[in-house]
Formats: sequence, structure tokens, C-alpha cells
Amino acid sequence: MIKSVVFDLDNTLVDFMAMKSQAIEAAIRAMQDAGLRLPTEEIRRRIDAIYAEQGIEFQNVFDQLLFDEFSKVDHKILASGIIAYRRAREAALVLYPHVYLTLVELLKMNLKLAVVSDAPGREAWLRLCYLNLHHIFDAVVTFDDTHMRKPNAEPFVEALKQLKVRPEETLMVGDWAERDVVGAAQVGMKTVFARYGDTFGTVHSHADYEIDDVTQIIDIVRQENKGSG
Repeated sequence: MIKSVVFDLDNTLVDFMAMKSQAIEAAIRAMQDAGLRLPTEEIRRRIDAIYAEQGIEFQNVFDQLLFDEFSKVDHKILASGIIAYRRAREAALVLYPHVYLTLVELLKMNLKLAVVSDAPGREAWLRLCYLNLHHIFDAVVTFDDTHMRKPNAEPFVEALKQLKVRPEETLMVGDWAERDVVGAAQVGMKTVFARYGDTFGTVHSHADYEIDDVTQIIDIVRQENKGSG
């Protein structure tokens, strides 16, 4: 019987890549207006290269971009980029369709809910609080809690420990098959691949279920619990 549902955060609950792209585009325009004399395509290429090396959550990407260009950080350009990024990020940070409806319905079904994210704790909680989801979840496990990233078992085990449920009583919902599905499956959780958030063109997720809309989780839980006492 399913007693809990664990969600990845970015590209599962939140359209993270769309938000990131819009925020970066705004920052590029602002930095150009403040004196960064590079073509838009070149700036974007350099930013993408920095993220590829340092990780998508790297917080000093504009500092490194400017240092690489000028051998110092121009704080006028940096501040312009940061402010534009933050304003655009807040405007673009939205839930996928039907997420809030689904979470409320799962709560009505007396399920425990959790988030397991590779994001740093501060960034994950900022996103959850901005979207008014910070009171929804019984557990939130971020990189800062275990210092391990999925598919390592520790984040999943920590979530199960906090929820006080067994792996087989839990659905793990995520968009990244190699991390969310593989990691959850190895500890015995049932897995749901959020195809709507897939950015890798995944062909075979090897999940127990695949969904194109988050509301389908409700039907999966009902199917799993059919006939359960």
C-alpha cells in the first residue's frame, strides 16, 4: 500500500530550466547594457560552459564570466546582471500545470509528501517558499542534508527515515531517469518518471510508471492501493 509520495523538485514540480533560461537571458541583456561588449551568443556559450564545469546551481557564474573576460570582476556589470537575473527568476518561477491541485488531493488521501532534491538547501527552500509550498511537505531532503547526490541511496534513505515509511510504501516521482528512477529503485521504492519534465530525450526510463501530467499520480496511487485495507 502506498503511504507516501516523494518528489524531485526541479523539472518535476517546478519548471526549472525554463526559469533558468529566462533569467539568464535577462541577465545577459542587463550586463551588455552595463558595458559587457560581447555578442549575446558568445556570452551564453561561456555561461553554459561554466555551468557544465561547475554545475547548474553554481552561484558565481557571472563573477567567473567577468573575471575570464577582464581578469577582474566589474561590479557595475555584475550587479546589473544579478539584479536582472533575480527579477526575471521570480517572474518565471512557476509550478507545472496541476501541481498544486495534485498535492492537495494527495494530502486529502492522507499520504505523506516529501521532496528529495540535489539543489543546495538554501536554493531549494527559496523556491519552495516563493511558491508557497513550504508547509506542504512532511520532509525536504537537499544536498546539504546528506552531501550526496542522486542516484546515491542516502538522500532517498533519509527521506524514508523522516517520513517513517518503508520503501515499498513509497512512490518516487522525478524527471531524471538516471538519478531519480535508478536511485529510488535501488532502495526498493516504486518509481514514476515525469516525462513532461524530461530534458534529455529519454527513450526508456525503466520506471514502474510514466506520466505526462502530474495529476496521473493520483490514479497511480488509487491503482496501487486498490483492495488494500
